[in-house]
Amino acid sequence: MSSFIEIINQDKLVLVDFFAEWCGPCKMMSPILKEVKDALGTSVSIIKIDVDKNQTLASKYQVRGVPTLMLFKNGQPLWRQSGVLQKNELIALLKSHQ
Repeated sequence: MSSFIEIINQDKLVLVDFFAEWCGPCKMMSPILKEVKDALGTSVSIIKIDVDKNQTLASKYQVRGVPTLMLFKNGQPLWRQSGVLQKNELIALLKSHQ
């Protein structure tokens, strides 16, 4: 939990993927997130949080469905959405918050 707080308090964008191992759509997000990371490089951090292993964190952020993506900067949530997003949608979203 403390390392999560440190990560989202960075002065750069942090995209958090709340996922579960058993979730089909979550498996579809993994390669998309890798492509986004490859496209944007160090301008954004992308971390994955397994809701089954981190139930306290999922509860704190009221994650009810997976995948849920949340965007933070300086510890503040800027955006959130559940479901699968495409690479171009995510890149446009992240660039709009830089």
